[in-house]
Amino acid sequence: MFLNTASPRRSFSIPININLQGARRRQTRHREFIHTVGAQEQEWSRGVGGRGGQRARTLLVSSVGEDRAILLGFTMMAFSVLMLFVVGIAIIKPYVNSNWKEASCVLLKTEILQEWVDCRGVSTVPCLDVTVNLTDSNKTASLHFDEESVLLAPECFYIPKCRMDRTELQDEVQRVKKSLDAHLGSKSSCFVDLTRHPNDVILSRKYTLRKTLFALTWPGLMLGGGALLVGLVKLTQYLAQLSPEMCSETAGNKLTSRHTQGNLYKLMQRSSVQSPS
Repeated sequence: MFLNTASPRRSFSIPININLQGARRRQTRHREFIHTVGAQEQEWSRGVGGRGGQRARTLLVSSVGEDRAILLGFTMMAFSVLMLFVVGIAIIKPYVNSNWKEASCVLLKTEILQEWVDCRGVSTVPCLDVTVNLTDSNKTASLHFDEESVLLAPECFYIPKCRMDRTELQDEVQRVKKSLDAHLGSKSSCFVDLTRHPNDVILSRKYTLRKTLFALTWPGLMLGGGALLVGLVKLTQYLAQLSPEMCSETAGNKLTSRHTQGNLYKLMQRSSVQSPS
């Protein structure tokens, strides 16, 4: 009787103990997994915080450099605008208002005037007068070197620099006269303005399209360089603002995926604990 009653109790005690030990082991593993995931999340958050501080310092340093670059760009553009203003008054405006057209002239005579002309109120200098004939209209006119000489000395083709030695002034004008006398009766190109200066002819134009474009080169390059510098800095700032947003979205996705994995593991543990019972 004693053996028969004891034997069934012993037969049922073994599987119950095995099931309890398996459940405890699963709970222990689950707690270790949760602790490991939490530690990893804390370490990752600390790393993100450290990177954030380093990124903040980097952004502070870069912002100072960017401000200086923007200031340099606007300074370049301001100087270029000032240069364009000066070039516009000194070169572009005379070129636009110039009506000198190319014509054909024949050199008739050269003469040194007896009356000397005033030179900047300092002294007087001799004046070389040159007369040409326009082949198109068969009209005589006074020849000048360029547009400025028409306004400064209307009756002179050439005047020397202001000096006190009269002998040197006379010798210089004589040399120019001899070089022109060698071309008397020869045909050459000249420029006329029949509306403003009908009695004057110039030998060469001072304000031409090539000189105007050359004068606009440096202000244009400086203006374009300043605008390009400001544009690149603004683009860099935009990309720098866009980068932290992308990093925060990536970090949020990683945390969400880890949380989802933890919940799935919990459900699997619960199902495995409940299935033996």
